[in-house]
Amino acid sequence: MNLKEKVDLNNLPKHIAVIMDGNGRWAKKRGGLRIFGHQSAITAVRETVEAAAELGVEYLTLYAFSTENWKRPATEVSALMQLLVSTIRKETATLNKNNIRLQTIGNTDSLPASCQRELMEAMELTKQNSRMTLVLALSYSGRWDITQAVQRLASEVGQGNIRPEDINEAAVSNYLSTAGIPDPELLIRTSGEQRISNFLLWQMAYTELYITELLWPDFRKEHLYEAIVSYQRRERRFGKTSEQLTK
Repeated sequence: MNLKEKVDLNNLPKHIAVIMDGNGRWAKKRGGLRIFGHQSAITAVRETVEAAAELGVEYLTLYAFSTENWKRPATEVSALMQLLVSTIRKETATLNKNNIRLQTIGNTDSLPASCQRELMEAMELTKQNSRMTLVLALSYSGRWDITQAVQRLASEVGQGNIRPEDINEAAVSNYLSTAGIPDPELLIRTSGEQRISNFLLWQMAYTELYITELLWPDFRKEHLYEAIVSYQRRERRFGKTSEQLTK
């Protein structure tokens, strides 16, 4: 039995989030520049998206560029932005062919105008697709997300639209950039780093973590299957005891 056959299609995580880490180290091992690693990572993205859609995963969020990534050398950031534009342009037709909708989360106003145009066009062209939603986290951080949600809630309170005592977890969730998207049940992180790197901090309160030593450019469909099988073997208690779950 291959790994795909081991996946229980009746127990799929609705939402999988991925921290795509290790591109630079992958390139360095091969004597190349960091951008070589980013270019080589496109195959991993394509295979992961295809595998998730084929299984029936409803949402796949990829941490493509964090707010902290702006601190990287200007040449690398510029090359990344150019790669983002060209990749979105090339992949939009494939997304439509596979009935996949594209969305973004993050401070996308900080992206170059060319990136914003490509994103808006791709989202418009794929907005009717319903098989799976691919969410790109761009210029994103969990702290930024929570901060902007608090600012918007404070504005609503100031305008008299919301009472402070009415602000609860559901209200905060509705003002996050992920409003309308279920919290991820599974987070996959490549490269072996054991941290969540300011990603979906509010949303990952009960997310199962799967960390692999594999560098992102080497990630393939079977590695996604392996992560999902690991997730399906776990007992998700949400603060309860095992005995309470069996009653």
